Amino acid sequence: MRIGHGYDVHRLAPERKLILGGVEIPYVLGLLGHSDADVLTHAVMDALLGGAGLWDIGHAFPDNDPAYEGISSLVLLERVMKKLAEQGFRVENVDATILAQRPKLAPFIPQMREKLARVIGIQPDRVNVKATTEEGLGFTGQGEGMAAHAVALLLER
Repeated sequence: MRIGHGYDVHRLAPERKLILGGVEIPYVLGLLGHSDADVLTHAVMDALLGGAGLWDIGHAFPDNDPAYEGISSLVLLERVMKKLAEQGFRVENVDATILAQRPKLAPFIPQMREKLARVIGIQPDRVNVKATTEEGLGFTGQGEGMAAHAVALLLER
């Protein structure tokens, strides 16, 4: 068995959609990035790739490659899952935390869990997503951006 940890951060910006865990969340700002900038899915992918010893999403999907511009992070997660399967890994569970002052994310978490679980190929009760504020501290607490951490347990087939 192997454990991977992932972390990602993106700046909030106007005229962008806010996508977390593949779910579009109504908000006045969205996350800025080359892809859809889904900070949660990016952290999950980094945890999965790291656990398998396959570097990180920057290596797998470079942000200077036009092929990934505006791409859904769930599509990238599908590609990560294919890489894991090729290496003989399956995912046991994922636990993730989103750091964001606003908007309130609790109503959207069940949908995030469902979407991530479906792509990963595990039951939704094996994908845990939490959200926390930063009590107004730092760039996430001041509403300048969002971050996410994730850990994943991989088993070798």
